[in-house]
Amino acid sequence: MAISVDRVNQVLAGIIDPNTGKDLVSSRSARNIRLEGDDVSVDVELGYPAASQIAPMRRTVIEALKGAGAANVSANVTMKIVAHAVQRGLKVMPNVKNIIAVASGKGGVGKSTVAANLALALAAEGARVGVLDADIYGPSQPTMLGISGRPESADGQTIEPMENHGLQMSSIGLMIDADQPMVWRGPMVTQALQQLLGQTNWHDLDYLVVDMPPGTGDIQLTLAQQVPVTGAVIVTTPQDIALMDAKKGLKMFEKVGIPILGIVENMAVHICSNCGHAEHIFGADGGRKMAEQYEVEYLGSLPLDIRIREQADSGRPTVVAEPDSAITQTYKTIARKVAVRIAEKAKDMSLKMPTIKVSNT
Repeated sequence: MAISVDRVNQVLAGIIDPNTGKDLVSSRSARNIRLEGDDVSVDVELGYPAASQIAPMRRTVIEALKGAGAANVSANVTMKIVAHAVQRGLKVMPNVKNIIAVASGKGGVGKSTVAANLALALAAEGARVGVLDADIYGPSQPTMLGISGRPESADGQTIEPMENHGLQMSSIGLMIDADQPMVWRGPMVTQALQQLLGQTNWHDLDYLVVDMPPGTGDIQLTLAQQVPVTGAVIVTTPQDIALMDAKKGLKMFEKVGIPILGIVENMAVHICSNCGHAEHIFGADGGRKMAEQYEVEYLGSLPLDIRIREQADSGRPTVVAEPDSAITQTYKTIARKVAVRIAEKAKDMSLKMPTIKVSNT
């Protein structure tokens, strides 16, 4: 007896995507089911970058359907990243589908390092990714991503993003000398950031990771109100002082209608490279408790590891320096969680809505 469409749907409904926690039918990931006798073909479309997940998902679908009686199974697993809604009153940029703000309440918690590795992890999973270094006073992304020189401008009005490690990047740090201080007031900084964002010729990005300046002052608030942000990632250490400021940053985004995608707990534990002793230098589980308190996702924790610092300083962050390391796998897990949270949001329809003109006749 040939396998039926109902049986195929029943099997697919029992397959859970480990990244979303949802089955392939209710999430509408499974589509284009075709049967010819006992031969089954199905397409599975994931709404987030998941290059490392495609082969395991394909194997799971094939094995499950063969176990249900299918003779031959063709499973085509793909990913499709679309633009999602931003703050009310703002429109998604036509060449940037989703903007992720990486923020912290205070400096010194490793926000820029997390932002660089998050961007690299998204790219490693198959997305087109850019980085906007929004920290005008202390731009560090050029150093971390190993990018130097001046950006080119074909028309004298816009600039081309610099590229390395598969990322596009724009930073004020590429336009000034390394030891030149930015003695600018808030309005000038805000204008500079708007120009960096809007006048960089981003090339069809799925995600633009914005390395926000630390704090919750006028600059950060203006950015949150004027830049079309899909969601924000809060970086903190477990330390009480860092958590106090991280909570202020979280509240700022909530007030301007930007969803919190989750919390990353950086420098969570130090493991001695000589003896292996683990020590919670900045306290334990502060980020996890903060996530529970504010009912947002705990994206993961990263260790206080000398390699992370050394690799970022050398221009080859951990995700590219040690692609198979445990730390890189943690970054990729965090990146997939962020992308899944974005994929669960309402899709942006502003670019698809027709323009209605009313004229007197």
